[in-house]
Amino acid sequence: MAISDVKEYAHLTDADVEAIGHELDAIRREIEAARGEKDARYVRNTIRFQRTLEAVGRTTMLASNNRVAWWAGSAMLGVSKIVENMELGHNVMHGQWDWMNDPEIHSTSWEWDNTGPSEHWKQTHNYIHHKYTNVLGMDDDIGYGLIRVTRDRKWTPFNAGNLVYNTLLMLLFEYGVAVQHLELGKVAKGRVSKEETRRKLAEVGEKVGKQMLKDYALTPAVSSLSPAASFRKTLTANIMANVIRNVWTNAVIFCGHFPDGAEKFTRHDLKDETQGQWYLRQMLGSANFEAGPALAFMSGNLCYQIEHHVFPDLPSNRLAEISVKVRALCEKYDLPYTTGSFPAQYAKSWRTIAKLSLPDKFLKATADDAPETASERRFGGNTTAVVDPATGRRKGLLSAIAESKSGRGLRARFGRR
Repeated sequence: MAISDVKEYAHLTDADVEAIGHELDAIRREIEAARGEKDARYVRNTIRFQRTLEAVGRTTMLASNNRVAWWAGSAMLGVSKIVENMELGHNVMHGQWDWMNDPEIHSTSWEWDNTGPSEHWKQTHNYIHHKYTNVLGMDDDIGYGLIRVTRDRKWTPFNAGNLVYNTLLMLLFEYGVAVQHLELGKVAKGRVSKEETRRKLAEVGEKVGKQMLKDYALTPAVSSLSPAASFRKTLTANIMANVIRNVWTNAVIFCGHFPDGAEKFTRHDLKDETQGQWYLRQMLGSANFEAGPALAFMSGNLCYQIEHHVFPDLPSNRLAEISVKVRALCEKYDLPYTTGSFPAQYAKSWRTIAKLSLPDKFLKATADDAPETASERRFGGNTTAVVDPATGRRKGLLSAIAESKSGRGLRARFGRR
């Protein structure tokens, strides 16, 4: 089952948790004090790059009848949408650049190139997901109400389609973003008023209509005026660009939330939760992937998902330097810093989705000690950190997990005794 006592699971005392909170608060103050022209120049250059890339892609579509131009235009438009959605839209709407007081680059005014209205997304993502990260029954991002990603969700025959659902979600991810705020599950149960549902549907319908008009009518019509292009070729290129963006976005987001080690929690954790406990939940409930500058940029710096969840409103270009300090903090308290290569983290996400399409009776690990679902019960009540007298090193959660895995390996090799 999910973690019901995050402090106990983490092998920490109340004093430890509050000390971690104070250290993270200090990191926040340091970064806030250091923000300046270099950061402002970064986001403005990113906007110029994205808009230039989109313009060049649109221009290339004037020769869309040519196969090379079709692929080049599709790729440029796909990348421009990725940059706009991830390094700009996602981060601007988090308020990461509000300190600049620039009305164009502000969380209250940015409308992104996506079918989900920005105001809807800020409610479902900024507020619900980031406040209640991986809390069962609170955070809809735990499988998006469609995919079974934890054993805490009882298996039903519907879950047998896990792989199919995620493939569709991957290809149509922008529409998943648009639908999420509609809370169709609550609507079906009569827990949302008809008036509210009609209002949300109208707002989503308007935004979807604008996006489809731009991508699937106006820009193909303009391109078709060129003798070297056609409406159909430009239309299919625009569809490909959206698929490129959708698949990439799905991969980056899943790498940050569903690999092994991205823990789930119960509502019990929310009772009287302090800032330090909230920080700890974010650190344990998120996962990173290793990236160089180019991959970090293309992921909207969400390769640093742990740091983003701890400091969602600090500039994305600062997350790399923050990660060094957060990793050191994890080492100090012997906490896991969940990371791995991009392919490995994504593969683990798909493995979990495939595995949990099966009933629990076909799964080996217990619901308290599985790669995708764990709880404090996996340690049998032994959740007190100790100091190794030989090395002076703290042995806490990370060491306990390693010992637990080692024990499982020995039992698998020699059998239970």
